[in-house]
Amino acid sequence: MNIDRKPRTTRLLMAIPAIALAIGLAACSGGGSSRPSTDQVADGLYKVLHDGAGSTNFTKDVAKCVAKDLVASKLSDTTLNYIAKGEDKQSNEADKTLTTQIVQQSLPTCMGK
Repeated sequence: MNIDRKPRTTRLLMAIPAIALAIGLAACSGGGSSRPSTDQVADGLYKVLHDGAGSTNFTKDVAKCVAKDLVASKLSDTTLNYIAKGEDKQSNEADKTLTTQIVQQSLPTCMGK
């Protein structure tokens, strides 16, 4: 029995671009966890450090300055989304350490502005 597999293989290969497109569109649709903007992170950071901790020296301009460094870093999107929501929370221990380092390094420069 000689079965010609060429038509079946061709149909499968033709489906790959459609599947890739569907996956790509789903990833871009905002349903997943995407990296928040600097403004979103700044707003959340301000909530945590000014409103929550009562630090009156921590202005919105300082929050935006620190947020730029946080967003530009290797912090996970999940951790940045926590910060953007005003949650003092990190997705893992490495992000916790990195967040602390970035804030400690950024604050002196940002507070001087």
